[in-house]
Amino acid sequence: MTTTLITGANKGLGFETARRLVAAGHTVYLGSRDPERGRRAAEAIGARPVVLDVTDDASVEAAAKAVEADGGLDVLVNNAGMEGRAPDGGVIGAADATADTLRQVFETNAFGVVRVTHAFLPLLERSAAPVVVNVSSALGSLALVTAPGTPPHGYPGIAYPASKTAVNMITVQYAKAFPAMRINCVEPGFTATDLNGRTGTQTVEEGAEIIVRMARIGPDGPTGGYFDISGSLPW
Repeated sequence: MTTTLITGANKGLGFETARRLVAAGHTVYLGSRDPERGRRAAEAIGARPVVLDVTDDASVEAAAKAVEADGGLDVLVNNAGMEGRAPDGGVIGAADATADTLRQVFETNAFGVVRVTHAFLPLLERSAAPVVVNVSSALGSLALVTAPGTPPHGYPGIAYPASKTAVNMITVQYAKAFPAMRINCVEPGFTATDLNGRTGTQTVEEGAEIIVRMARIGPDGPTGGYFDISGSLPW
């Protein structure tokens, strides 16, 4: 039985990924900051709730101890994220971005990935086939953001793309440091979720496909890569 932890999984892409992996036979820990929302979401799909705030060291450490006490971990999906939109729901453009804007987004999107991965590394290292999937974005691709004619090129914000570029590098460096693990980052696509005010153009079912696929790769699968549903993405 494969045991999987998904952060930020009480709704959106995380919830759909959890649902699909439970259906595929995984034992899934559904991570959520809110205990009650996490409990309800887990009950709905047959997952196990675990309180986990990726921005809080004590919360992450407690979650790691809880999962360890239950037997260990094979797959970690770092899904929790935020875009950092303005109060009116619009993207915070370069003119209005501040250090505090970036700090808040990085705390969840980048530092959260490191905080959670670091805490669960001892458990993953005991697994026979450890896998880490970091949910990134095409907006983290320098190649795509600088290429006129691609959708990422027109995105006006700073915080979210910069945080996802950081996630990409974090992924590569972890993959080099732990060659026995399969550690990759994925681009779900522009999915309608609360993160983007439901402005996305595809469903969570479509967006979760690449996350689920990479969570299920075997020990001979790729590592240190950057993928969307069609294949490898340029860095």
